[in-house]
Parts: sequence; C-alpha cells; structure tokens
Amino acid sequence: MSDPRRIVVVGASLAGLRAAEALRRSGYAGELVLVGDEPHPPYDRPPLTKQVLDGGWRPDQTTLPVPAGLDVTWRLGVAAGGLDVSAHVVRLADGTRLPYDGAVLATGARARRWPGPTTPAGVHTVRGLDDATAVAEALPRADRLLVVGAGFLGGEVAAAARALGVAVTLIEPRELPLLAPTGPHVGRFVAALHRANGVDLRLGVGVRALTGNGRGELTGAELTDGARVAADLAVLALGAEPNVEWLAGSGLLVDAGLVCDGYCRPLRHDGRPAPDVVAAGDLTRWPHPLAGDELVSLGHWSNAVEQASVAAQTLLRPDTSPGYRPVPSFWSDLYGVRMRSVGLPHLADTTEVVEHDDARHRLVVTYHRDGRLVGALTANRTSRLAHYQALIQRRLTDPQPQPARGAS
Repeated sequence: MSDPRRIVVVGASLAGLRAAEALRRSGYAGELVLVGDEPHPPYDRPPLTKQVLDGGWRPDQTTLPVPAGLDVTWRLGVAAGGLDVSAHVVRLADGTRLPYDGAVLATGARARRWPGPTTPAGVHTVRGLDDATAVAEALPRADRLLVVGAGFLGGEVAAAARALGVAVTLIEPRELPLLAPTGPHVGRFVAALHRANGVDLRLGVGVRALTGNGRGELTGAELTDGARVAADLAVLALGAEPNVEWLAGSGLLVDAGLVCDGYCRPLRHDGRPAPDVVAAGDLTRWPHPLAGDELVSLGHWSNAVEQASVAAQTLLRPDTSPGYRPVPSFWSDLYGVRMRSVGLPHLADTTEVVEHDDARHRLVVTYHRDGRLVGALTANRTSRLAHYQALIQRRLTDPQPQPARGAS
C-alpha cells in the first residue's frame, strides 16, 4: 500500500490500539480512525479476573496508556455493522459509513452465554470491563459463588473469590480442569490447588439448569448428576466466540473465526487475500507452523500484541512483512502460584513431567508432537521457560516465510 490517506481500525481493545501504535511507528502519517463498540477507552483484560475481582485494582486502573501524538479519531460506543471490501467502506451500527484506504479488523471475541432462554439475576460472564465491575461489586455481598467452567478464566475467578473469603463451587464437565489445553498432569495439579484453597470442585459433571426464586434471583443450580448446589452469584466461564457476525456479506472467509493467511490478511472465499485489509487478535484463525500450518486461534494477550504489529507492517509494506510465526505465550496466577506456558501444548501427542514438587507448588511439563517440542508449561518455575521458548523459536525461524504477495 502506498501513502494511504485513511486507515480505519475496527476494534478499540488491545489489538486495535497496538495496531494503531505500530502504524505510527512505521511512519504512517495519514488519518487514523479507531472504532470500538464499548464506550470505554482501550483497557487491559487480564487484570479483570485477577486484580479487579479481588479488589486489588479499581476498574479504571486497567485503562491502557495511549502514547502522546498517536493522533487518533475515536469512534467509541458504536459497533461495526458491516464491511464492503470492494467499495472500501466500513459501515457502523448507527448508519455511519467510513471509507478507508486500509483497514485493520480487530473486533475480538465475546463470552459464550448460557444456552438457555433466560438466566436469573446474579448470573454473569467476565469478558469486558463492565462485566468485571459488576462481579467485583457483587462478590463481597455473596454467600456462595458458582463458577461454571474450570479453565484458566474460571479458575482465576474462583481464586479471586476465595481471596475475599467467599465460598466457591466450581463445576467442570471434563474429568479435570484444563484437560484439553494442558493435559491430565497439569489438570491434577490445578485440581489439587483448588481443593487446597477450599473450593468445592465438582468434576465430570455439568449444569442442567440454573435455578431462581419467585423474584427471578439466582438460588443455585441443578447438576447433570442430579445434585443441587446453592449459590446467590454465578460466573459462566464457558469460553469465547469471535465477533465476526458483522462481516456477513463481506466476502471474507469465516470459519469459527476470520480466516487469515500467515501475513494477517483475511482470505476471501476464493482463497485469495482481500485487498488493503489485515486482521489481528481474538477474531482471527491463521496457519501456524507448529500445527503443521493448520488453522489456530489464540485468545492470548501476547497474540493480540504481536499479531497487531505484523498486521500493521503487512498493511503498509506487504513486500517486506516478516509474516506471523510467533512462539505463543500465556500466563495465569492461581492462589499465588504463577503458571506460564509457551508454544501450543494442546497439540501434543506426548508429555514429559520434568519437575513436580507438591510442597512448593512447582511444576515443569514439556509437550511434544511427532517427537518434536511444541510447548512447555511451568508453575512457580518461570525462569525455566526461556530455554524451551528458544528451542521452539529456533524451529520456527527455519525456514523463513516468503514475502507477502500483493492482494487484488
């Protein structure tokens, strides 16, 4: 792209802000418009289920700093309603049409809701700032919290509630927490952490129904094994869904997310990249070499930051874009235990427990596929990750991808 006059960034969260910053660092001096469906300026999501819920931070402390001189036209509090790739126009939900020379799509994902027709009052998800604020205000008054889903987010919510002294029931339909992304050894380690900190952990059982009283207030849940649990507050941690509905009719390929190539360019139904458009963050699916170039989707903080940077380079200078071949990374804190991972552990066909020390809550697990390292996870052993990250990085840097070809 040569000298674009206007770039529209659709999505005003972490990926959108980082894309805008990267565009300016790369020398883009034209008009930059940042569109966001929430009324809030960009904020950091990881602290929502950590410092905000346990009272350590005020909600406004999650606001991300905006560099001086970014020179952005903000369109906050209005969602995107459509994209016309041929006409180079973003349509907003209020009817506004934003013509663009280049566009960055970064609308992220939303929390998966309860599948039933209605939910009692007191049932929440935690994806956005308003969600976290509502739960943080309700937690000190709660007698018992019900958390449905024992993944990383559900685990962090449970840990924050226990730090406040709130009784917690944690429901997980699988046999162990985090079984799909990390495997059984980590699952057993995390299950022991929850129970050691007073959580009523129910495994291998789901929620058949959320129950309420005559005033429509939550009273608990009926489980699939017939048991009933009491709760006056609930958080659903059922995963996330990409915000791609607004792209219907755009001609872009959507398949459980926005399908992109290895240079962050959304693909059309004919398999070619759309012109003058890139994407970053939680809405994307793209080929990763660790997965044999199968499509992956990463809802991680580091992915939003790193993918946004490459997307900006591709948009401005496609012939010199490095392509996107990251070593994914992720972190979580549970009851003071610092859990960190690199790579893609869920791809493994074998795992190796390098260290396991229950007394000091230490764990090191490596993940392998076809005999090659694809990931590693540590608990209270963060310093060990650099070695594994370097090994994975070495694999990803050879061979290097070819420069991106221009779209038409």
